[in-house]
Amino acid sequence: MKRRLIAMAAVGAMAGTAHAQTSVTLYGVVDLGVEYVNRVATAPSAPGLGTLGTAPVGSRFGLPNQGGLSASRWGLRGREDLGGGAYAFFTLESQFNTDTGTFTGGSGLFNRQALLGLGNAYGKLSFGKQYSSFMESMVNFSPTRFAPAYEPGIWWVGLDYKPNNTIKYAGNFGPLTALAHYSFGAGLPVSSFGAGGLLYGGGAGETPGAPRDDTAWGGALTYLGQNFGGSIAYDQWNPAATVGNTGKVRKAGVAGSYTNGPLKLMAGYRWGDQTFVNGNTALRDDYWFAGVNYRFTPALDMQLGYFYSNVKKFASTNSSVATNPANPQQVSFVADYALSKRTDVYLSAGWAHNGSLGNDGPFTLFLFNYPQAPGQKNMVGVTTGVRHVF
Repeated sequence: MKRRLIAMAAVGAMAGTAHAQTSVTLYGVVDLGVEYVNRVATAPSAPGLGTLGTAPVGSRFGLPNQGGLSASRWGLRGREDLGGGAYAFFTLESQFNTDTGTFTGGSGLFNRQALLGLGNAYGKLSFGKQYSSFMESMVNFSPTRFAPAYEPGIWWVGLDYKPNNTIKYAGNFGPLTALAHYSFGAGLPVSSFGAGGLLYGGGAGETPGAPRDDTAWGGALTYLGQNFGGSIAYDQWNPAATVGNTGKVRKAGVAGSYTNGPLKLMAGYRWGDQTFVNGNTALRDDYWFAGVNYRFTPALDMQLGYFYSNVKKFASTNSSVATNPANPQQVSFVADYALSKRTDVYLSAGWAHNGSLGNDGPFTLFLFNYPQAPGQKNMVGVTTGVRHVF
């Protein structure tokens, strides 16, 4: 009798699962290579906005803390059919440094995405830590597919590209996607930026009496057809240097692509404007990019990208006089060879002029460990590695 009850319970559970059509997927990427970089400086102990690297300056050879093609990460993704075309979904995703096994940036477990939502034929609404509308729309047009090694991705989409405390709408209508989001507190702590907290003092969101602190919002429209694609997006973040005193970081971008068989061409532009709490300019720049991808064989794919930043005004503090520094530019190249559907090997290279690789210097506060030496004109990096997707 006891065995029969257990069997009936098991059958009932299976029937319930089949009716609800619930699924949970474990997924991830592990990417690690060996890197050589020339003329890289040592970052100061408390990097600030506009602060260059310090001596010693020279070449560096070792394992980088980010992948050459993809950020190493693992996650859980689930969905349940609620009937009538409605569904519930969640994503929990963690990014880590493969060379040390630590969480990226010393942050919490699900530091990349942590969201829950509901959806139907008219779109989906999600809540939690998730990608900004600007990030999600523009990444489709990345020359090197947002490779973390040498593409100026964070410079392009902004430090707030995955804000905390966010409500987001996404609607897919054939080839057209509409996105909009609002964050009650993007959650970028002052400790992440050292003296740069004069502008980037985020993390003080959801503060009683200061509803604007660290808020962020934006929207995007993206068209992805069989041959042509295009996107337009806007993003604004209001970091609070201190409670009740917010700066302003604004970005607007357009991008397009053309695909014909193994060939894909893409190009785009991003307008950027950042102001301190007192309204003085922190950074005003125009960012341009162009790229080409070509799949020579089913296994071999190559990507080439060019990136140019016209930095019109830059001030390291809210009281300093804005300057017009030399404009950074970069060329990046990726050769990717698939050993199987899940494993590939690659060679990635980048050359930067008037700056550091990925624009990771005085403007993004050495987030990717390529500090620029004072007076430096050129930097070269080469990474070869392996990526496995599961």
